[in-house]
Amino acid sequence: MEFPANLKYTEEHEWVRVEEGNTAYVGITDFAQSELGEIVYVEVGTVGDSLGANDIFGTVEAVKTTSDLYLPIAGTILELNERLENEPELVNESPYGDGWIVKVSLNDLADLDKLMDATAYEALVG
Repeated sequence: MEFPANLKYTEEHEWVRVEEGNTAYVGITDFAQSELGEIVYVEVGTVGDSLGANDIFGTVEAVKTTSDLYLPIAGTILELNERLENEPELVNESPYGDGWIVKVSLNDLADLDKLMDATAYEALVG
């Protein structure tokens, strides 16, 4: 199981990767996708919405269950990974790469300080 050091993690098994200023990518962790099993559908109806940290921004549907997706940091949902519409399995195959779920404009970079680093997250799920 992977725990990339350049990401921040939540207890709900989402990750966030900040790029170019206050823009970030959010997805579910390798642990989460392995627990869910085969992902068959990703739904995000919050594009354009401004949400608080830990607000539900969508759902991921697997063969055996549906799970809510929680935004790790407060911000505005800029876009959904359009590839997931036809290739939801990318969340299983590449949870930290091509399987990212949303792109977000962060309200406050200090929110990242409230999240776990890779070592703490690995200890949580280990």
